[in-house]
Amino acid sequence: MPSPAGDAPRIVIAPDKFKGSLSASEAASAIERGVRRAAPAASCAAIPMADGGEGTVDAFVEAGWKRVLCSVHGPLGDPVQAAFALRNDAAVIEMASASGLGLLRPERYAPRVTTTFGSGELLRAALDSGARNILFAIGGSATTDGGAGFLQALGVRLLDEAGNDLPAGGAALQRLARIDAGGLDPRLREATIEAAADVDNPLLGPRGSSAVFGPQKGATPEDVRVLDSALERFADVVAATWHSDPRNEPGVGAAGGLGFTLRAVFGASVQPGAPLVAELRGLAAALAGANWCFTGEGRIDRQTLGGKVIDGVAALARQARVPTIAFTGSIEAGAAGALAARGVACIAIAEESLARESAMRDAAALLERAVERELRRLLACERPGRP
Repeated sequence: MPSPAGDAPRIVIAPDKFKGSLSASEAASAIERGVRRAAPAASCAAIPMADGGEGTVDAFVEAGWKRVLCSVHGPLGDPVQAAFALRNDAAVIEMASASGLGLLRPERYAPRVTTTFGSGELLRAALDSGARNILFAIGGSATTDGGAGFLQALGVRLLDEAGNDLPAGGAALQRLARIDAGGLDPRLREATIEAAADVDNPLLGPRGSSAVFGPQKGATPEDVRVLDSALERFADVVAATWHSDPRNEPGVGAAGGLGFTLRAVFGASVQPGAPLVAELRGLAAALAGANWCFTGEGRIDRQTLGGKVIDGVAALARQARVPTIAFTGSIEAGAAGALAARGVACIAIAEESLARESAMRDAAALLERAVERELRRLLACERPGRP
């Protein structure tokens, strides 16, 4: 509900990261600065968000969990520092910190050979810390190996017709003949694993891991064809080994197919990450009685509608009858229209003519100024609180 004239507005600030520019916490701070410039007396509730991709561990740490650092192998085998959040026997693992696209420079993208091995090492480290209830955040990957490397790190052997272990990467799965699971870490029998995804895609086909996300990871059309075929082979052998075949279920295509392995091998449910983080951070309670909800991410496109932060935040805001404004670096026209139909107004923080490098470098200042402009406009409306 809008404030009576003259009252200070209450604004909930719940953005995702602006990928490559701002973390969710940095974006929330920039939005709050913009709010203060337009309405110094405004009451702000800053709740940085995540959806199962990068920033999910940060959200749990900000809620009081312990951050645990460890060294693992990155998507191309280089050592990287990764983290998980720990509380008692529960752990939240962010696969992007071990196997994420953000760990590679664009010139090193190699979708045929990148591996989730480090994500398996991260799970082993969580088990070493006593965790037995695991939530896997499976967005932001550099990989399209279906979780094959993840299994290898946990003691599973992926073998070709000659009985040789397969090398890293999704393309090698075309040669997969059988799986030897005899060496699988026995502690996993005592563990419960769930997955938080930021997309709802299946494993294979035109909406699958390779076709939709492969090009973002450097895949050519030929790479996409090879990887999709390889993942199909992997799914066939996994189904024969564990008698489980969720390849068509929503979300199992997340993280280059890691969602499939978590579901097929460990029985994990794959659910949207944004509602989980929202519940943890108390977003629904914060929205009660607010005038506006300000959210945002680096790019609004059709993927935004498939379980990303903006969509999840807007759903809670609609329930609370709070108008939602989404700030972004760039907007895909079709997605903006779909969000408008859901009551979300999308605001670009920069002119289209501004060079992408400049926009990313100056994202905080651009976001702050865009928020200030929009809030001044809202406050000047005859019916404040309506975008």
